[in-house]
Amino acid sequence: MNNNKKKILVIEDEATLQKALSDILIREGYDVINATDGTLGLSLARSENPDLILLDIILPGMDGFEILRNIKEKDKSQVPIIILTNLSDLNDIQKALDIGATTYLVKADFHLDDVLKKVKDVLIK
Repeated sequence: MNNNKKKILVIEDEATLQKALSDILIREGYDVINATDGTLGLSLARSENPDLILLDIILPGMDGFEILRNIKEKDKSQVPIIILTNLSDLNDIQKALDIGATTYLVKADFHLDDVLKKVKDVLIK
């Protein structure tokens, strides 16, 4: 599959999940950049101009809501951001969508193949 080497930033502090996400995305032909904390994630979001961001909410340094606010409200970026988190509270979901997240996935409810499908769907739009 040729996706013109779309660049995906994965901001995830759980090493096992980050590696699994990276591996499946790289296998599909995407360029992947990883950040394990929020501060680095925001810095990479600004410097690398990714085509899509997979963002956890609970992160060391800076949480995902703060990163989302910085990217969407301060930077006025149009980059699609898929929230991938364990927070399943409806208030958290609504808050993320209100700030500008493209979609919100609860880790426990999705397999890697589901995440990959969502990434492809978002990048096609």
